[in-house]
Amino acid sequence: MLVVAVIVCIFLAFHLISGGTFLQMDNLAIVISHTVYPTFMAWGLCFLFACGYTDMSIGGVVVLGSFATGVLGNMYGYPGAVLGGLAVGLILVFINFLIFAFSGIPSWIAGISLAMIYEAIAVAVKLNPTLKPLIETDMNQNIRLFGSFPWSLILLFIGLFIVYLIYNRTTIGLNIRAIGGNQQVSKALGISLIRTLLFVGLITGILIGVAAFIQESYAGQTTVKTGLTSMYMIFQPLAIVLLAQILQRWINIIIAVPICAFIIYSVFTLLTTMGVPSGTLQEASLCVFLIVFGIIGRFGYKGVVK
Repeated sequence: MLVVAVIVCIFLAFHLISGGTFLQMDNLAIVISHTVYPTFMAWGLCFLFACGYTDMSIGGVVVLGSFATGVLGNMYGYPGAVLGGLAVGLILVFINFLIFAFSGIPSWIAGISLAMIYEAIAVAVKLNPTLKPLIETDMNQNIRLFGSFPWSLILLFIGLFIVYLIYNRTTIGLNIRAIGGNQQVSKALGISLIRTLLFVGLITGILIGVAAFIQESYAGQTTVKTGLTSMYMIFQPLAIVLLAQILQRWINIIIAVPICAFIIYSVFTLLTTMGVPSGTLQEASLCVFLIVFGIIGRFGYKGVVK
């Protein structure tokens, strides 16, 4: 109840600062539509962090998944759009975890290398004379329903229900968190590290695939990222997870993620309303917000700060 009260106070303050426009239904619908795609990415990061791994290539996977969503969606409608994003997300993230599990390379190093590979693939696909016209064509407006309110909110609640059950109420969810806590103890208890990591790859791949589908449904077209700029796409989901990790002292992290996504995108909306230029200045303001919130979250905490 305390957390809810604080959040309500924050939103009332936003409403007053924005001159009474923030809590208007049209503005809230826009903010919610913005939060769905990064929420699914943030849930994927929750599973990654829970088992102690970091994958910096997820942004590149979303770009390729968005390509597949747009092209196959225009060809085959909703079945093509959904299967395009899911197939790319599943295959590429699962490949990532095969590398993490069997190569022995630190996941963050492998992730950066894979990000560059996926960016190169995206450029090659975009420059291909046959595929270029398909990729540069906007996704058909008739199949972009889940990028708009209220369907995006319905998809968010469905995702919240399923992800919450997997993370908190299944054996694989418990095994993932056990491995993240202590791999040696987990092995002694009979938990298979390789099997669990591959399940993380499957679960995260599905979440990233859904994120790609939603992102393309919202934007209509995806820009190719090069020079590791695809890593920028995970900055906001990462900020969501960091804020959710602070709130998990009071709220389950899976539930905290969409709440934090809404708070963060509300900050961006408020800054835009106040005339703060988008880009670096807004991101710097977001970082200040996170630091202040992090300091508040540490009050009264006894233990080692990771």
